[in-house]
Order: sequence, then structure tokens, then C-alpha cells
Amino acid sequence: MPFTSDVVTVTSTSGPLWVLNEPLEYDGRWQHFTVPTGFGTDFATIPQVLRWFIDRTGAHTRAAILHDWLVTDGIETGVVTHRDADGIFRRVLRETGTPFVRRWIMWCGVRYGSLWGGRRDGWWRDLPLVAAITVLAAPLVVPPTVVAAAGLAVYRVVEGGVGMARQLARPHRGGAGPASRL
Repeated sequence: MPFTSDVVTVTSTSGPLWVLNEPLEYDGRWQHFTVPTGFGTDFATIPQVLRWFIDRTGAHTRAAILHDWLVTDGIETGVVTHRDADGIFRRVLRETGTPFVRRWIMWCGVRYGSLWGGRRDGWWRDLPLVAAITVLAAPLVVPPTVVAAAGLAVYRVVEGGVGMARQLARPHRGGAGPASRL
């Protein structure tokens, strides 16, 4: 295994990030990266509607944390380019046992994220492969995602309605009532 530890220890923050309690070290054939203690990660950045297919954590957790570091501190310090960071992510997914189809779809996702996130270097060279994966994966991913999106929409409407009903059902607590008289 290219990671020096099989365990990642993190602490929750008040937001969506988790903070590493100890460094995460990757020791590949040609590269060595250390994600430092205190680095914040959201693990795999997966839209909620796609979590039926890929969860935020799993066999890919350490690869996702390393990728988060590579696309922030790694790029900022000139250790890697955006395209390199995404390619390393795909390689590390393979090394950590992420199944073939899932890892290529995840790589495709981070390449789309690079395009939308303004990290476009090398993107056009990957366009044919990203397009091919998108076309091949669509029949597998789109139908269940549409069902999941509909279910999430219904859930949000129900949850919002229940919240409003609870607000309306609460007794008004303003003004002076019998309990406030002296």
C-alpha cells in the first residue's frame, strides 16, 4: 500500500470539513506527499443526489483527502498541476482498491470539477476521454439519479411542510400572561 497508514483520524469542525489529527503520508513509486496534521477535508466531494452511487467515504477516502490537498496546497506550492492532481487521484484510487468503473467515473467527476472550478490546465486534452466516459456511464448513472433527485425533492417539501406546521402549532409566548404577573 502506498499510504503509510491504513487509518485516518480526523476531528469534526462546525462546518462540512474534517481536520486531520495526524499526517497522511503517500509514498508512491516516484512521488512522496505528506498531507499535514490540521489539513481540512470534506472527503470525496459528492453531490447529495449521487451518493447512492459513490459515498463521501469508503475505499477512496485516503485518495480523496490526498486529492483535496493536491488541488489546494499542492497546486499553490507548485508541487503538481491541476491535471496532475486529478491523474494522481485516479492512480491512487486504483492503488487503494476502488473498483474500475467507479474510479474512472470519479476521475471524470474531478475533471469536470476542474473545468467548473477554473482549474482548466490540460482540460481540453482530457475532453475526449471525459466525453466517452460520460456517454458510457450515463445509462448506468442517470436513471437512478433522476429517481434519487425526485425522492430528495419530495423529502425537502415534506420536511419543509412539517417544519411550518410545527411553527404554526406552537403557542404564542409573547406578552404578559398569568405566569408573568407578580
